[in-house]
Amino acid sequence: MDRLTAARWPLRTERLSIRRATDADAEATWVWRRLPEVAEWISRGPSDFETYRAQFTEPARLSSLLVIALDDPADPDRRGRLIGDVMLWVEDAWAQAEIATSAAGTQAVLGWTLDPAFHGRGYATEAVRAVIDTCFGPLGLRRVHAGCFAANEPSWRLMERLGMRREEYSRASGLHRSGVWMDGMDYALLAEEWPAAGRRTTHG
Repeated sequence: MDRLTAARWPLRTERLSIRRATDADAEATWVWRRLPEVAEWISRGPSDFETYRAQFTEPARLSSLLVIALDDPADPDRRGRLIGDVMLWVEDAWAQAEIATSAAGTQAVLGWTLDPAFHGRGYATEAVRAVIDTCFGPLGLRRVHAGCFAANEPSWRLMERLGMRREEYSRASGLHRSGVWMDGMDYALLAEEWPAAGRRTTHG
């Protein structure tokens, strides 16, 4: 079942439009995902476009991927330009066997990338905030979580700006493609912890 259809797309914020990705977005997202400073931290870092496109268009992955486009009235010339992406993977929470069905599809794991040319302007925070709004609003989820290498400071700083709670700091728990075992961090947020009064996301 495609849980994301419960929300109306695109999401619109003050400066951005966030919609579900399509096959045609592979080339635009490759522009920043191929960059060393982005590829250093993402789960998959193919070195050629054909491999990347094959991975991008895998049905399970594509169905959980959102793309971020500029939609700033103050910058009409760049409206519609893709500048990042967000993974929104709805999953089952852990539960004891007898009540496992009650935990099905109740939480989401998040991930994101942003074109470095657009760093430092608050776009990633604005986009992820809108996605969390959607998780706790139309999608009716109870929890979201995200993880990163501890060395990826911009990622965990973003999570902290959004009010996510650090739940784990693990020593040498993840193998980086450089061959180094790195520390990891995990953050999470419950629906009741999210300040609904501060939401500024519109749908459709």
